[in-house]
Amino acid sequence: MTPNDMLADAVLNCRPLAARYLPGFTDTNRISQAVNLPNHVAWSLGHCALTMHRVAEMADGAPVPTSDFDAGGAVGHSGDAPRAFSPEAVSFGSRPVADANAYPGLARCIEIYNAACERLAAAVRSAPEATFIKVIKWGPAEAPWWMLVFRMVFHNGFHTGQIADLRRALGLKSIFS
Repeated sequence: MTPNDMLADAVLNCRPLAARYLPGFTDTNRISQAVNLPNHVAWSLGHCALTMHRVAEMADGAPVPTSDFDAGGAVGHSGDAPRAFSPEAVSFGSRPVADANAYPGLARCIEIYNAACERLAAAVRSAPEATFIKVIKWGPAEAPWWMLVFRMVFHNGFHTGQIADLRRALGLKSIFS
């Protein structure tokens, strides 16, 4: 197993780890927030997905997919919920809103998150060494690209922890029961 494969597998492992905390969330409560907790499930999944796509873009050169992120809201709708996230609605510094029409349905949120994990893992597997060591400005810091990939695994875990807190606050059943 190559270092590329190990790092790609770490990204892919974010899918089942986050999925463990999603039972009990539905299309009805995907935008529910709790007092003193910053995010809801739909925002968290979209935010993590968008961030992973942006890191993958640095390696594969492909833009964030408009099928999953559409600033104009022109992507087809499923019921009242859009099929895509607005990038501005889930980017760094955005705030979740309690409007079901602003986010895709839960199954679509999960699909978009999983696709972002797949894309980032594929970018990692195929990235040449020059990409791995390229120093990238990310917010106020700089780091080699490979370190940003590790950061995405941490970032996904951080937001999964927020989902775990939200589960408790909303009175959802423990995942360990």
